[in-house]
Amino acid sequence: MRLWSLHPRYLDTKGLLACWRETLLAQKVLDGGTTGYRNHPQLERFRATADPLATIGLYLGKLAVESDARGYNFNRGLILRPPIGGEGPRIAVTSGQVAYEREHLLAKLAVRDSHREAVLAAEDPPALHPLFEAVPGDIEPWERPSNQPTGP
Repeated sequence: MRLWSLHPRYLDTKGLLACWRETLLAQKVLDGGTTGYRNHPQLERFRATADPLATIGLYLGKLAVESDARGYNFNRGLILRPPIGGEGPRIAVTSGQVAYEREHLLAKLAVRDSHREAVLAAEDPPALHPLFEAVPGDIEPWERPSNQPTGP
């Protein structure tokens, strides 16, 4: 499961679709609808918010906006707590985490989408998903760099 801190505009088609599906799974976990992935480290930052379901709803809402911009049709009806106006609270993400995710995504894009790779490579620091704001610091404690999946 990878819930990117980076702006979804950098994700290639495969990455955007995977992020949508994986975030829907994360939403299901946060809602208590599955026993799998309950302890997944990517969920820690959402659980730390006052309303994890509303926060994951904001995250999904921004992915849906990106899908609209590309002519895709993500089913907003799957969002349990859809965003209602405003941006809501932002989640801090460390600059080290952002740098780590940038390199991780650049490696994927080098194989799958050279145009998006060039766009991301040209922006340092990269734009973040609107839910996040960068703060100084090393890689996040919940990140598992030695355990990186090879999927989207």
